[in-house]
Amino acid sequence: MRKFKLTVLLMLVLSSLSAQEKPNIVYIICDDLGYGDVQFLNPEKGKILTPKIDAFAKESMSFTDAHSASAVCTPSRYAILTGRYAWRSRLQEGVLRGGDEFEPLIDENRETVPAMLRKEGYTTAAIGKWHLGFSFLDDDGEPYNLYEGKKLVDAPVGANVPNGPVSRGFDSYVGFHHSASMSTVIKDDKVIDHMLPVKMLQFLTDNATNYIAKASKSETPFFMYLALNSPHSPVVPSDAWKGKSGMGDYVDFVMETDDAVGRVLKALEENGIADNTIVFFTSDNGCSYPVAKGKKLEKEFGHYPSADFRGSKSDIWEGGHRIPFVVRWPGKIESNSINDKLICQTNLMATCAEVIGLKVAKDKGVDSYSILPMLKNKKAKTDYNLVVHHSINGKFSIRNKKWKLELTPGSGGWTDPRDPKARKQNLPEIQLYNMKKDKEETTNVYKKHPKLVKKMTAKLEKIVKNGRSTSGELQQNDVMVDIFKTDK
Repeated sequence: MRKFKLTVLLMLVLSSLSAQEKPNIVYIICDDLGYGDVQFLNPEKGKILTPKIDAFAKESMSFTDAHSASAVCTPSRYAILTGRYAWRSRLQEGVLRGGDEFEPLIDENRETVPAMLRKEGYTTAAIGKWHLGFSFLDDDGEPYNLYEGKKLVDAPVGANVPNGPVSRGFDSYVGFHHSASMSTVIKDDKVIDHMLPVKMLQFLTDNATNYIAKASKSETPFFMYLALNSPHSPVVPSDAWKGKSGMGDYVDFVMETDDAVGRVLKALEENGIADNTIVFFTSDNGCSYPVAKGKKLEKEFGHYPSADFRGSKSDIWEGGHRIPFVVRWPGKIESNSINDKLICQTNLMATCAEVIGLKVAKDKGVDSYSILPMLKNKKAKTDYNLVVHHSINGKFSIRNKKWKLELTPGSGGWTDPRDPKARKQNLPEIQLYNMKKDKEETTNVYKKHPKLVKKMTAKLEKIVKNGRSTSGELQQNDVMVDIFKTDK
């Protein structure tokens, strides 16, 4: 009997050690933070002070050629959580809006990062913006009509949210759906409060630091998905930050965002778990120039939110989707290191899987390659060398380290020339840029390389047709996918 008790005790100890060896995983995802809005990434043309993020980068590996899976919000978040490009889903352009925003984009049977980690013993928490669709129902299961004309109104306190984050792999959730309904605060599967948007950033940061403090007392590893509301519109720096920069509300809001990131990182340190926590810091897409008043920032203050890159949020050009991407894992990732390899946020799923010694199932994470070898050795060789880009208008681009092919005559988004104007200017339907020589995308060389254009187009068509960009069994897209969209 004593031998049996000792065996059981030993098994419990080993199980506990195994759990402790698994690192906590934290995603910090800003909303519309441009590559050039972070000081250390844009030292010459960046005028916004981001001391907390800069200090974090000195402890981390920073990627200079990292990309969101889309130039806008909903599809990039879908890809982050599923390891699958969102253009494989019903969402072929834009973001969820209108009645579509009440229908979940992530199918209930599709595995997500939190669902994968929860099966491996993690507790999982989502804090912040969702924008992946969920319903607001009354106690009889009937949906609320939340539109007064075109205006979206708040769901009432007590409304049920049956198909939100806690139905997609998260144990807990607190946050809001998207910017137009930010004042509706949801906890788990209920609306619990209404709040002024100016309070949201601090509310989310408080919830994140409190979660860390509580989770640090447990032997169970955790995954925290923190999706900040800033610096997306409404641009609402709190009283403590308003006017601090002297460069306008947007810059104040970026500075407050930097401070919020610092508070989360400080909570990891103060609770003694920073050394066993891998932190991914990034943005969901590039800066929104209209919201940031980008032209004014450039002209009056010499601040370039997209750094040297062309375009901004919404565009197929680099400014739309080249984003900050910084990863810290003390003792495992070289501090103060720069990695120039081409990566995409779809890779987060397979990376988290490899971190805990897990292989992603063949029909899951179909566009997700692990970047763990790159994190452990910035010179590591990899056969991963292609990323597919997607603009707000559903325009496609395929990129390898040297070449970028764009199947659109203009920006594919909001930046001039938009596609209709580009056609009036008789610009070609194809753009090809040598990204080693021309990262600003100024010289279209498609006429000089017809074989390359044909080869890259065929590669993109194959990635779409196969239902995956990784190796493995062919998968099905949810709908037919048109990569040309010449009518847009």
